[in-house]
Amino acid sequence: MPAFLIAQVKVTDSAWVPDYAAKVHDLAARHGGRYLSRSGNIRVLEGADPDATLIALIQFPSVEAAEAFAADPDYAPFAEARQAGSDSRFVVIDDTDLAGAIPYLPKGG
Repeated sequence: MPAFLIAQVKVTDSAWVPDYAAKVHDLAARHGGRYLSRSGNIRVLEGADPDATLIALIQFPSVEAAEAFAADPDYAPFAEARQAGSDSRFVVIDDTDLAGAIPYLPKGG
C-alpha cells in the first residue's frame, strides 16, 4: 500500500542543503521513493503557518519502505546534517481513508 513521507523543514544553516538536495533523492529511490514535490512555495489556506522553508512529499511503496529509507545507514550522514542545520519534522501516512467514505481508498483503521 502506498505511503507518503511529508517533510517540513525550516533551514537554520544552509551549509547542508546543496549536498542533501543533490544526493538524497537517489537514496529515496533505492527504497522505491519518488519525490512528488520539494517546494518552498508554501501557501497556508487554513490554520497556523507551518514555519517551514520547504515541504517535501515523497511517495513510497509502503510505510516499511519509507522507514527503511529513514533508517538507511547511507542516509544517516545526510539526516544528521539536516537535523543540525534545520528544525524539521518527518511524518509518514499510508494510503487509506480513516472514514472509509472515499471509494478508491482502502478504509483506514
